[in-house]
Amino acid sequence: MLNKETILKNELDGKETDSLKARTAWALIDERAEEFCVVSDAVWETPETSFQEFRSAKLLWEFLENEGFQVKTGLAGIPTAFSASFGAGRPVIGILGEFDALFGMSQESGVFDQRPLKEGAPGHGCGHNLLGAGALAAAVGVKRYMEETGCSGTVIYYGCPGEEGGSGKTFMVREGVFDGVDCAFTWHPNTVNIIPPFSTLANYQIRYRFHGRSAHAAGAPHMGRSALDALELMNTGVQYLREHVKSDVRIHYAVTDAGSLSPNVVQAEAEALYLLRAPKVNDLKELYRRVNLVAKGAATMTETRVEIRFEKACSNILPNFRLSRVMQANMEAIGKPGVTTDEMEYLKRINDTIPEKRNLIAEVGETLGEKGQELANAARGKDYNDFLVPFLPVPFVLSSSSDVGDVSFVCPLAQAATATVSSGTPAHSWQTVAQGKSSVAHKNMLFAGKIIAGSVIDVLEHPEILAEAEAEWKKRRMDQPYECPIPKDVKPKAGAAVGE
Repeated sequence: MLNKETILKNELDGKETDSLKARTAWALIDERAEEFCVVSDAVWETPETSFQEFRSAKLLWEFLENEGFQVKTGLAGIPTAFSASFGAGRPVIGILGEFDALFGMSQESGVFDQRPLKEGAPGHGCGHNLLGAGALAAAVGVKRYMEETGCSGTVIYYGCPGEEGGSGKTFMVREGVFDGVDCAFTWHPNTVNIIPPFSTLANYQIRYRFHGRSAHAAGAPHMGRSALDALELMNTGVQYLREHVKSDVRIHYAVTDAGSLSPNVVQAEAEALYLLRAPKVNDLKELYRRVNLVAKGAATMTETRVEIRFEKACSNILPNFRLSRVMQANMEAIGKPGVTTDEMEYLKRINDTIPEKRNLIAEVGETLGEKGQELANAARGKDYNDFLVPFLPVPFVLSSSSDVGDVSFVCPLAQAATATVSSGTPAHSWQTVAQGKSSVAHKNMLFAGKIIAGSVIDVLEHPEILAEAEAEWKKRRMDQPYECPIPKDVKPKAGAAVGE
């Protein structure tokens, strides 16, 4: 609820943020809260993996179409990518929504043990059911404001598929989907209420498939050329490579095909999927070259052939402090959602199922001096982070990756995070899925929708905010020239198995 009687003073940069004008949008989100929660729950109940989110995407775009938005589907040649726009003229402001699920994360809702609804089936282990619906609530709220005030400008909800291992937004950026957008806002479910002006790790995902020659492993071993030997040599070579890369580089892999199930047959085929990460996307070009050399060397040693297939990539996020401050002001103006005694007991029981609890804000806070230490102390030991984190304009790089990064190279972008789960909940866990339909998740989804709506309205009403955000964005891009990291001939891969 609104807790300021006059214009909220943003003490971070000495400028005022006119958050009272967002009351119309916030009121609509409250009035129609149940509808938005139904949408979120419907996406939760039909989890679909990367680029296969046909029911989820249709549910969201039909909702927006019924609200009077102009919908375009099949963006960038991806059937589940869409846009829904309202208004006319500039500024053009994007709101990013996601709705894809993760493999093998099926889980019952509201229980306190791992209990798949269907063994091996997908589930919303990253809360994207909430993400898409919360962003949708923001778009509908902004539309009401524009209708009632006659405010000029265009708001566009972007339905972005395949974030988990598919880099859907990067493909959309490559095909020009976001060209002409002046700025964008998004959010993500989290364990804490924060406007994080942080960066993320860029990544490349590559599939290495070795082709050899089968033979009887005992009767004619000299006739065979083992693809599995080649793969094992590659993996060993990469282990040695790890000693000779920058300390903030990460290299992960999974063996996806070990060849024959029979030990008496020389394996003719073997395959691994590699994920390379670095703080800046341009750092990955050299790492990719070196890993490829290891793979080719392994193939030479075993007289096999290696097929290298680049599958996807995403860039690091360019933070934008100006837009983040707008989101911070709105978050503080709205105020944190309340948590009931029953909800707190539920969150505690969930937290008790987690043997090694990680409190992200406690970890981040400990790196930020005295002020950060106070924040860490406030978070430590809590089953739920019910506070609002103050703005932290620090050069912090999260260890995760997101295709939001590529959108941030096209236009200024900011995002929020709200506490939809207990403080110790790991991402991509059954606990995340179990909490995906809880009242706490719903409240904080709507909280995020209000933050985005208020921020969009501030930009619509105050052109100087966008001008300042653009100036900052251009400055940050000066030492990071952008080239889409996905080659033109690479197509989106449905059902990608690796998360961001």
